[in-house]
Amino acid sequence: MSRQMVRPGGRSARVQASVHAAVHELASEVGRAALTVPLVAQRAGVTPSTIYRRWGDLQELLSDVAVMRLRPDTAPGDHGSLAPDLTAWAEQFLDEMAHPAGRAYIRDALLGDPDGSNAGQCSAYAADQITFILTRAAERGERTPDVETVVDRVVAPMMYRILFRPDGLDAAYARRLVAEVLDPSDTSDPNGQNGPRDPRDPSGPTGP
Repeated sequence: MSRQMVRPGGRSARVQASVHAAVHELASEVGRAALTVPLVAQRAGVTPSTIYRRWGDLQELLSDVAVMRLRPDTAPGDHGSLAPDLTAWAEQFLDEMAHPAGRAYIRDALLGDPDGSNAGQCSAYAADQITFILTRAAERGERTPDVETVVDRVVAPMMYRILFRPDGLDAAYARRLVAEVLDPSDTSDPNGQNGPRDPRDPSGPTGP
C-alpha cells in the first residue's frame, strides 16, 4: 500500500521537502537509475530508516515525487470562452505529459502505486482543472459537456497515445479532440433538452 497518503505539516513537511529535493538533485546529477535509498537519505540529511518508514521503498518514494511534480500549480487560463479555454489547457497538458520528463513522471507514479491511489490523484488533478474550465463556461451561459465526457474523449485518448503511441503527437491532435467533444451534435442532451449543463452533473443540462 502506498505510504504517502496525507500531505504532512511541520517537521514532517520539512522531511518530505528535503527528500523530494534530494531526489530531483540526484536524478539530475547521477541519473534516475543510480538512485538508492541510502544515497537519497544522505543528500536529504535523514536516515535511510526514515525513508523506509515513510515511503516503504525507493519506487514508492519516486511515485510520490512524481505525483507532486504532476500536480498543476496554476488555474487554467481564461481566454474568454469555452473553446479556447479548453483548447489551451489540452495543448499544455499534452505538451507537458508527452515530454520525456512528463512520461517518466507518469511511469514512476504508476509503478510505485500498488493500491492505485496515486493514479487516482493524478486523474483528479485533470478532472479538477476541467471542472474549473467548464464551470466558468457555464457561468458565462455557455453550453458545456460534463466532466467525464471531456475526460473520456480528450484526456483518455491523449494519455493512451502518450503511453503507447507517442510518435506524431502535436498540438493539432489536442485541438482536434477538443473540437470534436465541443461539437453540438456530440454535446447535446440525449433527451433533446437545451441549456447550459452543470459540468459536475452528467445527468443533463441545467437550463430550461
